[in-house]
Amino acid sequence: MRSHPIPRVAVVSHHDCDLDAFRELVETEVDAADYPHSSGVQLGALVYESDRLRNVLATDADAVGALRNELTRAIHDGPGIIVLTGAIDLDVIDRASAAFERIIAAEREAGRGAGDHYAKPGANERVWNALEKLAVEDPAAFVDYYASDMIDLGSLAWLGPGYKISSQVNVVNPGGEAQMPHRDYHIGFMTDEVAEQYPRHAHRLSPVLTLQGAVAHCDMPVDSGPTMYLPHSHKYELGYLAWRRSEFIEHFEHHHVQLPLAKGDLVFFSPAMFHGAGANRTTDVRRMANLLQIGSAMGCAMETIDRERLTNAIYPTLLRRQAEGMDPVLVGCAVAAGADGYAFPTNLDRDPPLDGLTPPSQQDLVFDALRTEMSPAELAERLAEHTERRRSH
Repeated sequence: MRSHPIPRVAVVSHHDCDLDAFRELVETEVDAADYPHSSGVQLGALVYESDRLRNVLATDADAVGALRNELTRAIHDGPGIIVLTGAIDLDVIDRASAAFERIIAAEREAGRGAGDHYAKPGANERVWNALEKLAVEDPAAFVDYYASDMIDLGSLAWLGPGYKISSQVNVVNPGGEAQMPHRDYHIGFMTDEVAEQYPRHAHRLSPVLTLQGAVAHCDMPVDSGPTMYLPHSHKYELGYLAWRRSEFIEHFEHHHVQLPLAKGDLVFFSPAMFHGAGANRTTDVRRMANLLQIGSAMGCAMETIDRERLTNAIYPTLLRRQAEGMDPVLVGCAVAAGADGYAFPTNLDRDPPLDGLTPPSQQDLVFDALRTEMSPAELAERLAEHTERRRSH
């Protein structure tokens, strides 16, 4: 669908993926003694009791700093996954769950049921932008839910101040199938062709820009399909190019772990960890989780730029330069400088990916317009529609 005149050059390759090197990493053993605030290791994951951590938070700053550093080590250098038991009060969980169920029912009635990334349409339920929707549906539940010292603790440990939370509620119904193992945002949302254009240091950087989390909104025995994880897999540098390869998928299928969770438990893990929702083999558990994607403040540009306005201003000149015979690669460079080349953030209710893993970006629209010699007025209309689709409401 998208035609980019800028040459696509692979600087890393999926052909360099090495299962033996990957296997050596994921067979690493964790010593709980290296993580003194933990209560032990369960199936390769470090488990922390939230009340014990709250006692540390109530002490001096040095103790809090040591705790944050430990959690950072656990996610970066350790197994890549931590479980905080009893993180959120059960009454608060139930109030938020009731609000989410009302949102799901209203969206279903309006014909907007979003389904799930990897499930058959209608099999499961997903609430995109559950953060904002919860605030509008039940402000008191939002405040009590996110007045969470444990969410804040993990976010600060991995990202530092200024972090930005987004969330998506996922309900996997009885009979819901397991997901394929995958990595997540950012490079995890890219095709191999796109991911190969990012240098190795970007593959190392991507996981530290985001923290994955999940709050259990019901008890999740293994039969209900809690998330499958492969501890230590986040350390494999080429993992964003490896997770679709059959030999890595097979290894995951034979070696992943699933942690049973209790309502109110909170899990944090590296987005680079190989993971996927498990199959719900029960007949009576609607497995509900609030999936957190917490972003670094450093993912923001320094200036506010109205790129729709900018693009409309330069498009007539782009058309003219193209007609005058300017090298298409150089035209593409000017487009890259002006139009937004990233599909996110967006409103996935109204701007779903239809041709690939992501919706089209502004740049995709401009390149398509140049290819078809679209008029400035028509492109302006399409850009306005694109902007409107990305609004949260």
